[in-house]
Amino acid sequence: MSEFHISSTAILGAGSLGTALAKLLAPKLDSILLVANDPNCAAGINRDHRNPKYLSAFALPENISATADHHDALAMPLVIFAVPTIAIRSEAEKLAALGLPKTTALLSCSKGIERNTGERMSQILRDVFPDNPIGILTGPNHAEEIANDLVTCAVVASENPQLADALQDLFTLPHFRVYTSDDVAGVEIGGAVKNVYAIAAGMAHGLGLGDNAVAALVTRALAEMIRLGTALGGKTETFIGLSGVGDLIVTCFSEHSRNHRVGLALGTGKSLEEVVTSLGMVAEGVPNTLSIHDAARAAGVRTPILDSVYSVLYQDKPAAIAMRELLERDPRPENS
Repeated sequence: MSEFHISSTAILGAGSLGTALAKLLAPKLDSILLVANDPNCAAGINRDHRNPKYLSAFALPENISATADHHDALAMPLVIFAVPTIAIRSEAEKLAALGLPKTTALLSCSKGIERNTGERMSQILRDVFPDNPIGILTGPNHAEEIANDLVTCAVVASENPQLADALQDLFTLPHFRVYTSDDVAGVEIGGAVKNVYAIAAGMAHGLGLGDNAVAALVTRALAEMIRLGTALGGKTETFIGLSGVGDLIVTCFSEHSRNHRVGLALGTGKSLEEVVTSLGMVAEGVPNTLSIHDAARAAGVRTPILDSVYSVLYQDKPAAIAMRELLERDPRPENS
């Protein structure tokens, strides 16, 4: 019998993903608490049963409430992190300072690698909470489609098989199918690096390079993802699963992808500052290009597509030149 009995949860982050997950889990739980960083957003959710800032078209069930006080999350058996990667450590430290119990299960839904430390999200949580059970939920999971009850698949990874099974049971619904994995490193790396490749795909679309070029770029991005991901501790088979090629496909081609929109705008000649300002939300691929580039250099892995995105974002290289240089590299065997 599982040691995990999850009847309620707190979700840190009342953005698009946090709101979508709350709506998804509402039929399975007695109560769900969205922890917002904006008291006005929390008040709006409690008053109108809608998020006034994100996914506001969707009514939220009565068992969803909101707060701006992290202390309210301490009584929950499960805490879900649905915040930008840059906020994972500070959010975890807030809970630790308040005395989060060691028995509380933690689930990260954030995709990235921390700048300077090179740590994955589960590693950050383990730094702060050395004794708590930790899981990861990832895959091709755009919040807009989750909120709209469209068919979605995901993968839950954990070093604790009982937690993985409990989370699989919790998240499984007729329109939401969940698989489990013990390759925590692999699923996190896949979820992080695909954001960078989505920017590259967006640039190719913005430059009008055509479907042939974008298909080739995404295919080579998968090869690059496997090279880098296995060097950083992931398993090859993980990258041909939902958290690898699955997430890569949806992020590189979906209209919901913020990272693709960033690349698309860069490809049409806009500056990064213009793009980020107009987006109004976090596109994880922008800061994660820095941390993943650092990780690739430290591991000594050849990453030409990642390097091209880095040169556009942080070395002011025009997207057209970066893409041309990718094509003009010395020929290589396909499996190299």
